[in-house]
Amino acid sequence: MVAIIDYGLGNLASVQKALSFLKIDNKITANHDEIKNSDFILLPGVGSFAHGMQNLKEKGLDVLLTDEVIGKKKKFLGICLGMQLIAETGTEPFVSPGLGWIKGTVNKIETTNLRIPHMGWNTIETVNQSYLTEFNQKDFYFIHSYHFVPDNQRMIAAYVNYETNLVAAIQHDNIFATQFHPEKSQTAGLALLKHYFESC
Repeated sequence: MVAIIDYGLGNLASVQKALSFLKIDNKITANHDEIKNSDFILLPGVGSFAHGMQNLKEKGLDVLLTDEVIGKKKKFLGICLGMQLIAETGTEPFVSPGLGWIKGTVNKIETTNLRIPHMGWNTIETVNQSYLTEFNQKDFYFIHSYHFVPDNQRMIAAYVNYETNLVAAIQHDNIFATQFHPEKSQTAGLALLKHYFESC
C-alpha cells in the first residue's frame, strides 16, 4: 500500500486518482500507524518550503518519515515540494531547515529572460542509471519557482533546461523524487509511475 502523506499541502486528489487508475493500492493519510504499515511513502506538495516543514512538524510527520525512510529504508517518492523538503535547507520564503535526507539547498530560480515560476511542459534529460532512464527526452509538467541544488551531483537523475539546467529528479538508495508532476503529465507521467512501482 502507498501512503500518500496528508500534511495540508498538496495535490492529493490528483495523485490518488493517478495511482487508482493504475490499480495501485493507496491511501491518503496522516495516521502514524497507517504510514508505518505502508509499503511505500509518497510525499506530494504544492506551496512554500517553510510552510511545508511547519505542517509536517505539527503532525509529528518529520520524525516519523525520517525514521521510516532513513531508518527503515522504506521506498519513498517525493513530488514537487515533496522533493524539495528532503533537502537540508530551504529558502522559501526564508532560510529554514528541511528533512535533511539529501545534503543540499533549495534556492529561488534565477533567469534573465524567462518567466518565474517555471510552469508548463518541458523535456527532461536523464543522467546516471535511474527509474527515468527510459524517459529521456520525454516531456513532463512543471510548476515551481525554487529548485533543489544537491551537494552530490551523482544523486541527480534528470535535468530540465530553463535557461540553465535545473534538477528535475533525484535518486539515491530508496529515495526517488521529481520536481515535475508525473500525476499531471498524462501518458508519460502515468507510464513513469507504473514503471517506478513495478520496479520496486
